[in-house]
Amino acid sequence: MAKRKKKPRIGKTVLIILIVLASVVTAIWMFNNYYYRPSFKHYAAFGIDLPVAYGIHGVDVSHHQKNISWKEVKKMEINGVKIGFAFIKATEGTDLIDEHFGKNWAKAQNQKITKGAYHFFNATTNPARQAKNFLQRVKLQPGDLPPVLDIEQDNGVAKILIQQRVKEWLQLVEKEYNVQPIIYTNVDFYNRFLSPQFDGYPLWIAHYFANGKPRIGRKWSFWQHSETGHVNGIDAFVDFNVFNGDSSAFKKLLLKE
Repeated sequence: MAKRKKKPRIGKTVLIILIVLASVVTAIWMFNNYYYRPSFKHYAAFGIDLPVAYGIHGVDVSHHQKNISWKEVKKMEINGVKIGFAFIKATEGTDLIDEHFGKNWAKAQNQKITKGAYHFFNATTNPARQAKNFLQRVKLQPGDLPPVLDIEQDNGVAKILIQQRVKEWLQLVEKEYNVQPIIYTNVDFYNRFLSPQFDGYPLWIAHYFANGKPRIGRKWSFWQHSETGHVNGIDAFVDFNVFNGDSSAFKKLLLKE
């Protein structure tokens, strides 16, 4: 009598394949969840998405925001997110003073909002006179953020001359306040005109289309990630920023006694 051939165990094979596939799908899901989890979360009250990896948020303002109710700015808090600092425009070029600087500076101080002042740099004019314009208007005190140089336009000036003028402004201001100033600019300008000569300065970088962090190949302190935010007490769009560090690192950055 001939031996009966064994039928292939199809059911067991299918089960093994299904288990393997399930394991692969689970592994892919876990990988994506860890490495590609959302880096921004939408906050309707602020009108924008905020990067979730940072705990200290702030704004920067000038005369473009007109009259600001700093009391309302201070009060606003959404799911633990509040305005932890404000950079305020003080001066521009050799003689311009932001028309709202004085009251913004005083009222932010009254509300105990950590504040910093910035100067909008004109690459075509004398850096010493620009530094004098800023130093005459801005009286920093302990607990304030370091002074900021906003440099984002070359105005047709050669790279080497921009670097010389920026360096002179930074040195004059550092000598007066005894603290290293912060440089504000965008990624493209920094890479074309300032890198690597100014890599030793704290950097406040503007980059609006970045996933999780600005795409720049150096350490940064502040990131301006949006220019269309909303904050109670400000009747205009406002720039939003985050600090790259925790509360102890933030306090360490502030001016000392």
